[in-house]
Amino acid sequence: MGVSTMSTCRTWLLAAIGGFGIVAALTWAGVAPQESPSGYGLGRPAAEAEVRAWNIDVSPNGEGLPPGRGTAKQGAQVYAAKCAMCHGPTGVEGPMDRLVGGQRTLKTAKPIKTVGSYWPYATTLYDYIYRAMPYTAPQSLMPDEVYAVVAWILYRNGIIAEGVVMDATTLPAVRMPNRDSFVPDPRPDVPK
Repeated sequence: MGVSTMSTCRTWLLAAIGGFGIVAALTWAGVAPQESPSGYGLGRPAAEAEVRAWNIDVSPNGEGLPPGRGTAKQGAQVYAAKCAMCHGPTGVEGPMDRLVGGQRTLKTAKPIKTVGSYWPYATTLYDYIYRAMPYTAPQSLMPDEVYAVVAWILYRNGIIAEGVVMDATTLPAVRMPNRDSFVPDPRPDVPK
């Protein structure tokens, strides 16, 4: 059997066997897995810098918020450039989720769930925008830009005044309109 035929045969065999037979197929193909302390021979412990890069969550009490600051006025500019294409110029038009309005509609036949009408914590807004937006380039916004967009959305929902500066101290202090409508998590290991 020629080298190219052997290579094609190995490739086909790997594809045909799938997950369960991968180790056997690799061994047959002359590629033995390396031993590791865990015995599986796959992966390696994550480096501290790699863990830090993924440890970007923000808790309801604000733990995890980075340094930075922003206002609604600054946020209007960032929003227009990076958010309006999906959420509309005022946060109402879409085509993606509506961000503004909906207050006092949750108990109606047609509730409108927005940041201003439904979300219990303002810090969740920072967390979500930072990790997932804009949709076409998640995690591309700098902390100042995220704080500014958060301020703009909170301002547009009538939750904060236009000139209020959002940062790691002021954002957790924002009291969201629907905060008391959620059942608290009773588990002792969950931060309150």
